Amino acid sequence: MSDPAQLPTSDLSAIDLPESPVTRRRATPAQWLAAARPRTLPAAITPVLVGTGAAAAIDGVAWIPAVLALIVSLALQIGVNYANDYSDGIRGTDDDRVGPFRLVGSGAAEPRHVRDAAFVCFAVAGLAGLLVVALSGLWWLLIVGAASVAAAWYYTGGKRPYGYSGLGEVFVFVFFGLVAVMGTTYVQAGTIGGSAVAGAFCVGFLACAILVANNLRDVPTDAQVGKRTLAVRLGEARTRTLYAALVIGAFVAALTTVPWHPFVLLVLLAGVLAQRPLRTVLGGAKGRDLIPVLKDTGQLELLAGALFALGLAL
Repeated sequence: MSDPAQLPTSDLSAIDLPESPVTRRRATPAQWLAAARPRTLPAAITPVLVGTGAAAAIDGVAWIPAVLALIVSLALQIGVNYANDYSDGIRGTDDDRVGPFRLVGSGAAEPRHVRDAAFVCFAVAGLAGLLVVALSGLWWLLIVGAASVAAAWYYTGGKRPYGYSGLGEVFVFVFFGLVAVMGTTYVQAGTIGGSAVAGAFCVGFLACAILVANNLRDVPTDAQVGKRTLAVRLGEARTRTLYAALVIGAFVAALTTVPWHPFVLLVLLAGVLAQRPLRTVLGGAKGRDLIPVLKDTGQLELLAGALFALGLAL
């Protein structure tokens, strides 16, 4: 069988690699947890917080749909992390990696096991989504759910992964910003107000900032293997500017709601957490020195989102 790393146009979901002495060992629970990339989970939690805050602003909070929306968001985020681990690993794009631990690239787990873990996460998201549909009666949400799972898989999977073409940030903004925030508000309140739209932009910008920081770190290795992320296309200098613009834009989006919800000014307190990642990125850090930016930006998104949601609720 040909080396899957030399099959960039193949359907990766159909590939089962033979076991080797390296991949035959079983990954530890700690390694599975590391590969789930906990530092990215704020990107899943924050949109539900903000969407629920926007629902509270119009007296429309419904806790069961909110919890189910959180399960959907977390399962999709973990699923996409495992799916990326699998697809990048069998393509060979993780062979020279400076970022967080990967199960397939390191040889710690069989590729098919990582793929199956991704599918299990997508199934959990689908089940929770079906419960939301059953409770709300909004059957068109099935289409949104299917699109979300497809976007999660085809980021690095399939014949033409959009993450390899510089479109990753667009899909993150749409699904972890617009869809996640406004969807959370809608399934609770039955409507979407201006606060939900502003929150969707705020969260979407910060979620994109996490991905931009991740791709900035990987520019040299991604360019070598033909992975044309937005960071590779823009170059490091403009990518650093983009990161700063996304962080600042998130605060601007949140503050547009201040005339109607003055307590949203609380979100400015999160600016304290923005200083370190901005200094690191704009200061020219490269490679491993950019790894802490993922954690810092995730914490920034979570705190900013929580304060924004609190401001809307108050």
